[in-house]
Formats: sequence, structure tokens, C-alpha cells
Amino acid sequence: GVLGSGDFARSLAVRLVCSGFRVVVGSRNPKRKASLFPAAAEVTFQAEAAKKADVIFVAIFREHYSTLCDLADVLVGKILVDVSNNTEINHHKESNAEYLASLFPACAVVKAFNVVSAWTLQSGARDGNKQVLICSNNQEAKRTVAEIAQVMGFTPVDMGCMSSACEIENIPLRLLPAWKIPIFLALGLFLCFFTYNLIRQVIHPYIREQKNKLYKIPIEVVNTTLPCVSYVMLSLVYLPGVLAACSQLYYGTKYRRFPDWLDQWLQHRKQIGLLSFFCAALHAVYSLCLPLRRSHRYLLIETAVKQAVEKKMTIWVEEEVWRMEIYISVGIIALGLLSLLAITSLPSIANSLNWREFSFIQ
Repeated sequence: GVLGSGDFARSLAVRLVCSGFRVVVGSRNPKRKASLFPAAAEVTFQAEAAKKADVIFVAIFREHYSTLCDLADVLVGKILVDVSNNTEINHHKESNAEYLASLFPACAVVKAFNVVSAWTLQSGARDGNKQVLICSNNQEAKRTVAEIAQVMGFTPVDMGCMSSACEIENIPLRLLPAWKIPIFLALGLFLCFFTYNLIRQVIHPYIREQKNKLYKIPIEVVNTTLPCVSYVMLSLVYLPGVLAACSQLYYGTKYRRFPDWLDQWLQHRKQIGLLSFFCAALHAVYSLCLPLRRSHRYLLIETAVKQAVEKKMTIWVEEEVWRMEIYISVGIIALGLLSLLAITSLPSIANSLNWREFSFIQ
């Protein structure tokens, strides 16, 4: 059973029907909402839907839970699956699932499917995250919902008792929780190196020689900054491992807990490494774009004019040509190796490698 007729309820009904379940949808306006649901799903009033179903997905907002109190007698002994989310983290003292359980003490309430989007439900488990986080104080009800999720093509993850519901409801509201420190670190390094390169390449020539080189800011200064950020970030990936090893050697044990700052640093290594790769990739693109700039064309024309005035037939310098060719070649190889490191840090790839293979790549 599905109580509700919104987008999520419709997507849920579609996925349940496609998975072979018999679905009945409860709506306050069944005639008007019937066309939104698949033909195989029965759309009726909420009371009728509650009578016909043993497992009921409550796909309505928390503010409307009280409207279901009239169905309390009908819902006795049923499994209620709370799929709701809040608009803010820890918006209420108790989770939505706990609030629903307090309204219907005779029901087995299960928190599930809130981390899955309506789009993922319609597209199937092949699109989006396959994990469905489940928690409940009733083990039998939790097992039943886990089996339903498995039949639908998802991977159920047991998160324990109902006290975990608050944490599960906060998950969709968090914006890149593991990326905040690495991103701020990358931005801080970028600003430092950008300021230094700006002073050196633009401000200093202007003060000393009155040369206007502001045109260098959008591409050249940025392009000089990106590799600096990239290799410092890459070094910050491996440095905490060295510090951790030194700490273990110093104390003579690997069981002593690391300091909080080192522990946090070790946990953010993957994100720091991927940001290092991002900066390196941008640097490669900026470097390839350098000859496309209008300022570069003007400089080429200016060099050609000077060569014609001085009646030089060639300006080929063997050493400089070789240096540039080797520079580009080594840069491509380095970016390829960094790409390999970045790809193998992704969970889906890393899970397919054993420890020796992963260590070999590192």
C-alpha cells in the first residue's frame, strides 16, 4: 500500500508494480489522481487502501501525519514505512519516523527509502545510489522491508534500531560533508599561489618597467597557479601517512590512537587527491589553450616582424625545442599516472582490487 499521491508516491508505485507487487494507492482524491498512477495499481481512498495492504508506505509530509489518526484502528498490526525527509537538518527534536511511531504505537514503523530519489525509483536501481538505509525497533518488519527493497533491485543496509532514523533523515540534507575541509584547503592554496603569481607576473613588471600585463590574469596566471595547488595537494595526500608511521614508530605500537587533527587528515586523503587531479586536469586544458590566445598571436606576429627587420632566416634553437617537447611529453605521462591514482581511489574501482594490487598502483 502507498498512502499519498505526490511525485514520490507515484514513482514508488511504478517501481513496486514493475517489481511484481500488487499495489493499492490511498488518496484523498482517488478519481482525480488515478490517471497519474500505472493501470496495474488500484487507486482508492486511504481507508480502503489501509484495509487491503499489510505493508504501507507513508508518502506524505510529517505535517499531515495527524490526518491518518482516523485510520488508527485499521492500521493496527500493519507495517508502516516512513519515507519522508525534512527541509533542514535536525529540524525537529525527534525524527519523522519516531513521531509516526508515537502516533501509531500498535504499528511496526520502519524508516526506509528516504535516501532514494523519485527519479531513481522510476529509472530502477541501475540509475543512482542502490543503497536503501533501513532502521526499526521491529526486526521482523525490518526484514520484510529489506526483502521488498531487494526485490526492487536495491541493496538494503541495516542501520539498527529507530534511534538511527534521525541520522538517516539528515543524510539527504548534507551537502558534501566529507569535501568541505579539502575544498576550503584547495581554495586557500589557490588564493595564496594566485596572489604570489599575480604580484610576480603582473604587478611587479608594471611597477618596475611600466609594462601593462593585465591580459595574463585570466589564463597565464591561473595556469601557473593550478599546478602549484595540484602538487601541494598531492603531497598532502601522502604526508599524513608518513606522519602516522613516524607516530607509530615513536610510540612503539600501532594501536595507539592518532591525534584528532591527524585522524581527520587521514580520512580526507581521497578527497584531497581527487581535487589535486582536478587542478592538474584544468592545468592541462589551460596549457593546451595557451597558443590560442589573441595575445599569443600578437607576440608571434611581433617576433616575425623583428625577424624580418633583422633579416634572420631562422630562429630555431635546438635545445629549447627539445626542452619544450620533453616538457609536454613528461607532463602528459604525469597526468596519466595521476589519472590512474584518481580512478583507483573511486570505491567502485578500489573494491575490485585486492590490497596488493592497490598498494602496487600507489
